[in-house]
Amino acid sequence: MGPVIAFDPAAALVVVVAGVLYLGGVRRLADGRGWPARRTTAFVAGLVVVALATQSGLAGAEADRFSIHTVQHVLLGMVAPALMALGAPVTLALQASRRPTQMVLLRVLHSAPLRLLTHPVAAWLVFGGSLVGLYFTRVLELSLTNDLIHAGVHLQFLVAGGLFCWTAVGVDPLSWRLPHGARLLFVVLAVPVHAIIGLALMGTSTPVAESFGTSAAALADQRVGGGILWATGDLFGVILAGVVLAQWMGHEERVARRHDRLLDRGRVG
Repeated sequence: MGPVIAFDPAAALVVVVAGVLYLGGVRRLADGRGWPARRTTAFVAGLVVVALATQSGLAGAEADRFSIHTVQHVLLGMVAPALMALGAPVTLALQASRRPTQMVLLRVLHSAPLRLLTHPVAAWLVFGGSLVGLYFTRVLELSLTNDLIHAGVHLQFLVAGGLFCWTAVGVDPLSWRLPHGARLLFVVLAVPVHAIIGLALMGTSTPVAESFGTSAAALADQRVGGGILWATGDLFGVILAGVVLAQWMGHEERVARRHDRLLDRGRVG
């Protein structure tokens, strides 16, 4: 069993810097247009989840038990990216920055590499393909014995989950902004990915990484980990679909109110 507290300096630095930059942007908007508290809460909660996954006993025990690794995977690859996407950090950066910085950010957002990565098909393939690459190659095994690869896997979780959630949530400005119906389909089509991979891990008698052990107990723990991926992947999809539906309903209500106001003005005129 790993320690109650672990310390990953690189991850801790990322969390602190991201938090300082975000809260600094919120403070700059405080005297003007303001910034929704719910977005700040969502983003900070996402950073807390990253800290929990990388600085707690989860990080200390992930190399010993596959089931613990999958919990960390869920936190870094699904929960944290979804919360941070709901925090709309790009929108905040654009609103809180001065004109020269805004122009730089917009050039980056609309650059060819980012346009490619944020294309819905690319985001979906990165999200699903990264799981296949991790669990059905030697990447996971190597990450358990190499600190650099280990950090890269954590970064991959955040990037792949971030691209997916960024597209699904649709709060920040993107080159490819899907309508609500397409975003809902985008989320629904991703639900089977974790289920298929989870079932494959539960059904195999081959260790996903020998560093976790090859005993019957280790294989039983691997089946638990596969079940965690399956169940949490489905739950994540349902919750994210619910978020998209709520956004869709809110959008339709705003459109209806705007239409009613125009009709009222027409009658008054």
